[in-house]
Amino acid sequence: MALTSSATALAAVLLLALQLPAAAAADVPPPPNSCTRMCGNVSVPYPFGVGPAECYWPGFNLTCHTSGREEAPRLLLGDGTLQVAEISIKNSTVRVMRAGDVEVDAAGNGLFGCGLADDGPYTLSNSSELVAVGCNVYAILQEKNKLTMLSGCASFCDEVFVADNATAIYLEERGSSPGTKYNMGSCQAPLIPAHYVGNGVPGQVRLKYFGSNGSIYKMLRAMVFVAEQGWYPPLEMDYHRPDKMAVPFLLDWLIVAPGRLASAELTDGRCTSVEARDVCKSSESSCRKPTRGYICSCRHGYQGNPYITDGCQDINECDFPAKDTECYGECTNTQGSFECRCPQGTIGNHALPNGCIEPAKQPAKPRNTGLSTGIGVGSGASVIVFIVMVFFMMQKYKHQRATKLRHKFFEQNRGQLLQQLVSQRVDTAERMIISLEELEKATNNFDKSRELGGGGHGTVYKEILSDLHVVAIKKPKVVVQKEIGEFINEVAILSQVNHRNVVKLYGCCLETEVPMLVYEFVSNGTLYDHLHARSLSWDDRLRIATETAKSLAYLHSSVSIPIIHRDIKSVNILLDDTLTSKVADFGASRYIPMEQSGVTTMVQGTIGYLDPMYFYTSRLTDKSDVYSFGVILVELLTRKKLFSYMSSGGDSLVANFVTLLAEGSLLQILDPRVIEEGGIEVEEVAKLAVTCVKIKGEDRPTMRQVEMTLECLQTSTDHVLDGQVAEEFERGGVAIIPPSTNSAERNNDDSTRQYSLEDEFMLSSRYPR
Repeated sequence: MALTSSATALAAVLLLALQLPAAAAADVPPPPNSCTRMCGNVSVPYPFGVGPAECYWPGFNLTCHTSGREEAPRLLLGDGTLQVAEISIKNSTVRVMRAGDVEVDAAGNGLFGCGLADDGPYTLSNSSELVAVGCNVYAILQEKNKLTMLSGCASFCDEVFVADNATAIYLEERGSSPGTKYNMGSCQAPLIPAHYVGNGVPGQVRLKYFGSNGSIYKMLRAMVFVAEQGWYPPLEMDYHRPDKMAVPFLLDWLIVAPGRLASAELTDGRCTSVEARDVCKSSESSCRKPTRGYICSCRHGYQGNPYITDGCQDINECDFPAKDTECYGECTNTQGSFECRCPQGTIGNHALPNGCIEPAKQPAKPRNTGLSTGIGVGSGASVIVFIVMVFFMMQKYKHQRATKLRHKFFEQNRGQLLQQLVSQRVDTAERMIISLEELEKATNNFDKSRELGGGGHGTVYKEILSDLHVVAIKKPKVVVQKEIGEFINEVAILSQVNHRNVVKLYGCCLETEVPMLVYEFVSNGTLYDHLHARSLSWDDRLRIATETAKSLAYLHSSVSIPIIHRDIKSVNILLDDTLTSKVADFGASRYIPMEQSGVTTMVQGTIGYLDPMYFYTSRLTDKSDVYSFGVILVELLTRKKLFSYMSSGGDSLVANFVTLLAEGSLLQILDPRVIEEGGIEVEEVAKLAVTCVKIKGEDRPTMRQVEMTLECLQTSTDHVLDGQVAEEFERGGVAIIPPSTNSAERNNDDSTRQYSLEDEFMLSSRYPR
């Protein structure tokens, strides 16, 4: 027995000895107090540092540059081209300044690396944007060492303006009008959201001119900037000395630990206890793992620096205004929280203004000694009755407080506005507003066993309501106040829509902090999932396209007030068990009055699917949905992912599709299953797709015309079998389809129209949300 115990103890010691070096390697010691924490007027908190390696976490070293002049010291990052203006521990961002524009060579290529490593802690923040200044030029920002596009936009100038300024520059180069400043054309485009790209480290910039006067445009030297959103245009634009301009933008950062931690890629967002201990040094900190690294934050009720020992300090909530803490009585601060109660000698509700009051004074009664015995006997029963009364009063108080809180959330979520929007039909108004009590009953208080799935934004429950409808209840995790308007907009629109190919909204619950939507349950995923993760037959693709066109035509022309969806994409087309399509996500949709052809509004949509003319002019029309639908047709025909595809010539999926159709080489990009199963209608759908994505909205068909064309193709039995469509393409370009009763209304001239260089650019550019 003693021998066994000794062996066990020895094994434990050896195991501990093997584990300690690994933990020590990942553990970075806290910064010493002797490290420099200020450079000029910029604070340098840990994990950043200046000087010895022990002053910073690996990869967060900065340089405090001082010159012999009287200028203040400058804090530098990367290869020295970026000056640090501010470091935020709370937001995990660094605000930097870069001098001037991105240098571009004669071939239109430039580098914007700034010394940021691929595997380093920095990525370009989505709050930055690409700015191009010039005439008839477009700029593209790509990820470092990859072809993945981060942003792109085009800048236009009037032809007369170009000619006049070109002449002025021509004369200036020969000694005339020195120091002239020009108001150039410009464009701005935000970055693609991070979940569409890799690590988001910027790298290559591509600049191209388009139009017939390209040589003149090049005389007006174009400039490209990566800047913080809202920076451009600066007050004074010096065309001749852009290098004198300080251009700000934001970098996101996270902890990328050496060895074990650096290999982390996609995670569920949670840190292990060992990882949290190694990275987040404060005992009152929390750790999350968004992608390939770690971010620390102070727990609720604390603030400070979670990356150092005791860096998170308690917040004294009692110093806040009473309306922020809802404490109108005596406030006592505690670690990470606070306590509130009515002052001594008062009673009531301390969470309400003037809620604590003095109890009413009762007149003294003469003591009757003859009742002493009776009072003593009945005191026990009185205590019991009192306890029962207090219990019921507490229950009533909790119920009243819960009711008040539900009412508060209902008003906060603009419930009264929604009631007004759907009050045109009383039965609809009553049905759309679903109580929290009914949803709690249906989900057994949102029990985890009832969860259907979830992601970063919330949880979905599959339940059966009291009216026996099978529904999907979407319960978001957090709420952004600016999205409440989109939420109300979606509910108001879907309450007026009744179409078999539009997802049905049963109602919503506004009595919680985060509003919840109750949809019909669509069980079979999205068109994007089926198209790219599995596969669809040609007949299914044609039918889904036809059903989607029907729903859009219905929204544009059959409802009382036309509706523009504004975010048509394959992810927003749901499929049920029979692969019937259901158009969803109406948060960005807009009403268009009958007497108007469109509205001018803030540009909103999804990159790649967004109408170029809407992006450029902010004019939203029903033809904007037509463009997006044309992109979906290209996806159905090619089965290629819109965001990751780029041709050898640098063109996007849509632009390359248009070019190959014009050259009679469409077989190079078509999905093999489409070639095998499709007939001559494949070419007709391809022509229809190209017509839908024409640059000018007036050149595109209406959704009603698109619907009729697809219905004719779907009902046609004249299929070309065994790859005959491939032979038609190989025999000399695009085949000419003989007229028939099913295609009498098709416009062959529009279908085969060639694109100019300007049109091809607009199709090849990607436009952000």
